[in-house]
Amino acid sequence: MSLDNLARIDLNLLVILQVLLEEHSVTRAANRLHLSQSALSKSLNRLRETLDDPLFIRTAHGLKPTAHAVQLSQQLPDMLQRLHQLTQPPSFIPANSTRQFSFAMVESAYETLMPYFIGPLLNNAPNLRLDTYFWLEQSMPALQQGQIDFGIAGRDLHPQSDFRVEQLPEGIAHQTLFTDHQVCLVRQDHPILSTVQQGQWNLAVYLEMSHVQVRCEGNEWWALDYHLATQGHRRRLSTTVPDFYGAASICAHSDLIFTLPSSFARHASKLYPLVELPLPIKFLPLAYVLLWHERNNDEPGHKWIRQTICQKVAEAFRDNHDAP
Repeated sequence: MSLDNLARIDLNLLVILQVLLEEHSVTRAANRLHLSQSALSKSLNRLRETLDDPLFIRTAHGLKPTAHAVQLSQQLPDMLQRLHQLTQPPSFIPANSTRQFSFAMVESAYETLMPYFIGPLLNNAPNLRLDTYFWLEQSMPALQQGQIDFGIAGRDLHPQSDFRVEQLPEGIAHQTLFTDHQVCLVRQDHPILSTVQQGQWNLAVYLEMSHVQVRCEGNEWWALDYHLATQGHRRRLSTTVPDFYGAASICAHSDLIFTLPSSFARHASKLYPLVELPLPIKFLPLAYVLLWHERNNDEPGHKWIRQTICQKVAEAFRDNHDAP
């Protein structure tokens, strides 16, 4: 396609050609377009010159299109409709949309958040395609570059966290969905439970235990570990695994203790014979945040997705303060 050649074409002439093809009369076409017959005739001559074809032959029954004009009549309506759509303000009708959106989410969000918004999204926009991926180290650059549309990440609200919402990369916007806190899980009949019942559950006992830890974005240490390190403490990480389900299963079948967000702990306790314990130290909460690029702030489809997610998560918390 030569943009230079296209720039020399008056697109208004295509509208005139379409009306002539429909009316087969200069007079009727001029009336419909609110033009004089002389002005419309001049436009027809320009069309003939531009397209290098007579386009119409005068007959006793009006204008008869040439073979080339008939061929154009098969393409022109759709072309004009697309041009019309280009001139319209952006819009998004969920029920009619066939768009595709992509998400990168931390693993725990699949259980603690996604069930609340996936149904409302697809019930109102049944032809959407939603592709989800695990949140990885490269997910933030992918969000910046437009390779994914949304991110849902859970991060500790701690000064030493490598992810802080007030220091997001340039162009990244966010909305906090909910805040959570850390708890501990041990198997039922774990020897530590008798110590807890005696009121001796404290940091020293916690640090003496062997821990199972989930690696997040390839990191074995969480913000909790950095916090403990500033006080001269270190957890004994006996086993590291890539996912929360694996850690919960290991916890249920060993004497390892698992520290994790309380929202996922409630789910894990339904799957495995586990007992929840409080974290034996005061520690700042963590936030689950929805992330997107500022270029999509006002894009109707992105805006509808964001509003639906935020609304449904907020409703879930309002209806049940104990479990997201």
